[in-house]
Amino acid sequence: MDILRLKSLLGAGCFSLALIGTAMSSAHAGGLERGGYDIDLLFDPAPVATEAEATYVMPDRKYKNALGPGGANIGLGSTADGAEGYWVPRVGVKVQVVQGVDCMVDYSQPWGAHTAPGSAWNGAVSNIETDIKSNNYAGTCSYRMDAGKGQIRFIGGLFYQDISGFKESLVGPGAVGRVDLEANGWGWRAGVAYEIPDIALRASLVYNSQVKLDNISGTLTTPLGSRAIYGATESMPDSLELKVQSGIAPGWLAFGSIKWVNWSVLQSVPICPTIAPSSACFTNGPGQVTSLDLMYRDGWTVSGGLGHKFNDQWSAAGQLSWDRGTSHGYGAQTDTWTLGGGVAYTPKPNIEFRVAGAIGVLTSGHSGTLAGENGYIAGTDASYDFGNDLITAISGGVKIKF
Repeated sequence: MDILRLKSLLGAGCFSLALIGTAMSSAHAGGLERGGYDIDLLFDPAPVATEAEATYVMPDRKYKNALGPGGANIGLGSTADGAEGYWVPRVGVKVQVVQGVDCMVDYSQPWGAHTAPGSAWNGAVSNIETDIKSNNYAGTCSYRMDAGKGQIRFIGGLFYQDISGFKESLVGPGAVGRVDLEANGWGWRAGVAYEIPDIALRASLVYNSQVKLDNISGTLTTPLGSRAIYGATESMPDSLELKVQSGIAPGWLAFGSIKWVNWSVLQSVPICPTIAPSSACFTNGPGQVTSLDLMYRDGWTVSGGLGHKFNDQWSAAGQLSWDRGTSHGYGAQTDTWTLGGGVAYTPKPNIEFRVAGAIGVLTSGHSGTLAGENGYIAGTDASYDFGNDLITAISGGVKIKF
């Protein structure tokens, strides 16, 4: 088979790996990760490429055997729903500025969480509802140059994030307290990739920096009224991801990735009234009036899969992933196994429609007390068990090239 024919069957653009990856990472990632970071559009060979996609995730986490402060039954229910469904959108545009230089701008929602177990379970003193949202605006460029049989690509970029959310919990019989917070910050990325387009080979290593949040502010509302609050300086985590893909036979592509996310930077976030000096606002400090407890450990995600091009119009791919849970005694984010797949339809060379889905298992565990930094112990206000639960996700997207 001549090299041009082989290249057409193995071209990296004919497999919708980006969409499948979004469905998978949104469905199983630990910590506060939803869409995470994705710069795959930057590698599209077209002079101009645009894409828009959205993923809807449906976790089915169930709490059981719930107890309140000190392991007591406070007369409410012992079961609750532990997670809510959510959307993950992404929009991006990539342009070849000059020969060898490509730039991409994109909008995404990398972080988030939404649990709403309600006020009728024994753990309501810990959580009635928690909802965290994010917006990420990024610009990323790369420079390509010949190296051996292929090309080496140097990658760099900046991104701006705003984070907001609230948490409600029971503060007394029939009384609800609420914390509203918001913050923002900047981050950067740097990476390197090596590509041999003739065999659809690409290996990339990309680092995304922490995003320092030194302006956390909001309000604390209780039956006694509202007051302004602030949080000690925290950071959204940095991450490092290695991705590899290669053609293995005519029409077939193998791919895989390993990702580390530094979720252990988020432990207990002290919340203090604005009248308290920053020197007193630390975990278990004299200025702390409440806290946002996360108590995460680092996250690891390993995935691998195969893609196949059936003809010029249809291609498909499947992927299996394992995610090490970020919870380790407090919280319900245990290890997750996920199987995903997707189909792409290309009616014309410059347009592609994509559909993908994923199904996975959230493994069982227990949430209770966990000792953290400065002698702080989280989980004293609630404990509960959870079994092996199901999680599913569906995605849809379109890519247009010029």
